[in-house]
Amino acid sequence: MVAPVTFTFAVVAAVALCGARAQDMDNEWARYRGFYGGGGGVLLPQSDVDLLEFPLNLEYLEAEFFCWSALGYGLDGIDVNLTGGGPPPVGGQTAALTPFVRDIATQFCYQEVGHLRAIKQNVRGFPRPLLDISAANFGKIVEQAMNTTLDPPFNPYENSLNFLLASYIIPYVGLTGYVGANPKLLTPQARKLVAGLLGVESAQDAVIRALLYEHGLSRVASYGVGVAELTAHISELRNALGRKGVKDEGLVVAPGQGPEGQTVGNIIAGDRFSLAYDRTPEEILGVVYGSGDPAKAGGFFPQGADGRIARAFIA
Repeated sequence: MVAPVTFTFAVVAAVALCGARAQDMDNEWARYRGFYGGGGGVLLPQSDVDLLEFPLNLEYLEAEFFCWSALGYGLDGIDVNLTGGGPPPVGGQTAALTPFVRDIATQFCYQEVGHLRAIKQNVRGFPRPLLDISAANFGKIVEQAMNTTLDPPFNPYENSLNFLLASYIIPYVGLTGYVGANPKLLTPQARKLVAGLLGVESAQDAVIRALLYEHGLSRVASYGVGVAELTAHISELRNALGRKGVKDEGLVVAPGQGPEGQTVGNIIAGDRFSLAYDRTPEEILGVVYGSGDPAKAGGFFPQGADGRIARAFIA
């Protein structure tokens, strides 16, 4: 009778082991239940959830800046539920835009609202973090890029050109984040969502760069610097804050550095194969905090970004 007892014990042990492993898988794959496309339930691994939640920080930022600039109000005036009860942004105001640029800004505004909805249909997300979209904050960024004090200070809401230059600062960072996240995603659902987000963010960046490229030699207010030169300064600043080499380029580059080494015009930023650059969450946080340090909040996020990835750097 010893053998059956031993066999029974072995079976129980095996079942328990399988159960423990299954529980581990459950912990990874079923912490969140997302909803994709037509509303069918889709289980996402925790790593995909984290990578999809992190860009909510940038989407909140873009939505608030574009909506306030175009409409004079942000998410609280469009759909307060999208804010998750988070604090209103600091310093948003209506920009003095031409009808043409206001139309573009309005479209960008509602595109970002759509991005927030799309992400939150797949993951739980988090409330809108505190955002600083004040003229003073944008002014500090431009002064940091130019390494000088500007008089009068740069104001993104003052006119259409300043708005486009301020817009140059934001969407491209999110774009590089989506490029960096895509190969790390495990599920087709998450990859499809990020591909869709990346496509529109890239298009926004292309529109902004094209409009600025047309004014490349124009002077910015009374600062004695051209539009193309200022974009180069902003890109150099983001490279410095990202601390991972060149992943950012202005509208004009040095001879031999344009596409196939044939142009100095650089209307679309890309590497030597004209592929989009990528950034990690760590690099992105360093850029949007303005500190170069993912553990040192500031810049657009005075109290830090949210989500498991961002909070891990501050914990």
